[in-house]
Amino acid sequence: MAKSKIYVGLEVGTSKTCMVVGEVKTDGSVKILGVGETRSAGVRKGEITDMAQAKTGLKDALLKAEDICDVDISSVLLAVTGSHIKGANNRGTFRLRDDEEEIHLGHIEEATELGRDLAIPGDHVYLHNFISHYRLDGQEHSVSPIGLLGRTLDVDFHIVHGIRTRIQNCIKCVREIPLEVDDVVFAPIATAQVALDREDKDSGALVIDIGGGTTDYVLYLNGAIAASGCIPVGGDHITNDIHLVTHIPFSRAEELKKNEGDASGDPARGVGNVKVLDDQGYEEGEIKRSLLNDIIHGRLEETLHLILERLPNNALRNIGAGVYITGGTSRMRGFTDLAEKVFPGLPIYQAEQSNISGVHANFRDPQYTTAVGLIRYAQILDAERDAATGRGKIGKFFKSLWPFG
Repeated sequence: MAKSKIYVGLEVGTSKTCMVVGEVKTDGSVKILGVGETRSAGVRKGEITDMAQAKTGLKDALLKAEDICDVDISSVLLAVTGSHIKGANNRGTFRLRDDEEEIHLGHIEEATELGRDLAIPGDHVYLHNFISHYRLDGQEHSVSPIGLLGRTLDVDFHIVHGIRTRIQNCIKCVREIPLEVDDVVFAPIATAQVALDREDKDSGALVIDIGGGTTDYVLYLNGAIAASGCIPVGGDHITNDIHLVTHIPFSRAEELKKNEGDASGDPARGVGNVKVLDDQGYEEGEIKRSLLNDIIHGRLEETLHLILERLPNNALRNIGAGVYITGGTSRMRGFTDLAEKVFPGLPIYQAEQSNISGVHANFRDPQYTTAVGLIRYAQILDAERDAATGRGKIGKFFKSLWPFG
């Protein structure tokens, strides 16, 4: 009889280090046992810049998670991000000999090797490769066309790669705690596992995860990943913009952004002034609400347009399910209104975590979506391994990421 399994998702982000412990039950549901979280230090734009500080934060998150869950944690699934991580599409084409007509496994393997053979910079390493679709004589197939008759076989891949040393720094930080790393996952791909269901992926959906230092995105079309990437801009950049323009301290700028700001760009929401309070809660000045909102709107609008520019041509026409936003900054007042203007005609949703329960209600906060998604990701990976389909397997390149034993 199958037993439930416990997985731990870890995100070492710019603003927070978060460890989520989840139990995957035999019926496929997921129960979150607890969350260990601490404010990050030594991390900038999703990448480790100070190993000692990053390790201190990670140890704190680990102790909190173990204390809450009463579970001894020995290994984690690790989310990584950073603007150096790229998603690219590639196609492998194999033409059958004149005396062959039926597709067999050898033909699939030949086309697969060609599709995986994407030229990447010498300092990069592969993170993932996912088979998007098969094509036989130009006709698209969602599953392997073995046994069908045809002349030309194409295998389309989405390949994710990034700078080896930057990814290894994340792994090194975790292993020196010490914890084992079960798998390394590009953050938005993990996020999508809880933000989207199978129907959403089939219909076409865009997931945007706006954190403190980065904005990650992944686009699904016809059930497969069509684009993914990371923009090194997040909520902290908005706070810094407010600080630079108004000259108020960074901590006060952060509070004003969260409590008073509006990203919609609607002039009617920018009437009047906003009081600036000191550490004791006394008023020390005012700024125009319209100025505050313009700063927030300008930065977020630019970020969404950067994502739009990176999507394939005519991608918006093929997004049937909509745009799903998540991450801490997605809670910004008026952000949904702004997204509706940048992606006209598409429904905008706050990503939800379906079929997931837990005794700690805070795990549903959008800032935890990636860490929770890692648990769902591990669940999917195990199912794929059990089915031995060979399609879209995760962690295939982990040994090349960490070849040190």
